[in-house]
Amino acid sequence: MKRFHVHVSVPALDDAIRFYSSLFAAEPTVRKADYAKWMLDDPRVNFAISQRGAAPGLNHLGIQVESDAELLEMQQRLESTEAGFIEETGAACCYARSDKYWANDPVGIAWETYHTLDTIPMFNDSPDGSACCVPAAAVAVPSPAPRPATACCGGASASKSSCC
Repeated sequence: MKRFHVHVSVPALDDAIRFYSSLFAAEPTVRKADYAKWMLDDPRVNFAISQRGAAPGLNHLGIQVESDAELLEMQQRLESTEAGFIEETGAACCYARSDKYWANDPVGIAWETYHTLDTIPMFNDSPDGSACCVPAAAVAVPSPAPRPATACCGGASASKSSCC
């Protein structure tokens, strides 16, 4: 069974952990000095945050699979998009070793499809521990600037019929 994956870069890990723990009504499944992850079943999502120097906001999205067969299925799906992808075998990232494929969607958001093989005691294999996880060819686009409040966003004249 597949699990949706979201990774957000945050400027203040402890603040983000407090917020997401309240939002999800659960403490992180994994907590490190620079990283936290919630493996939720409702909704079925692997939600991760990290404080590692990347611009705050969406880092990447993904689909975590539970078997090599599911990963092969995801590779075939990526091939059918004709967008191209990057293969990483045995990649060390986010305190785990995984086989994965990276691709960018049409607006430039990085998508990771991966099968976790094992946990590891460090964030990655980089000698200085800094570089990870999104390959340079699959870098997520920066989050857009916040939009001003409108009727759809809860302004004074908001109406249910005008919302998306």
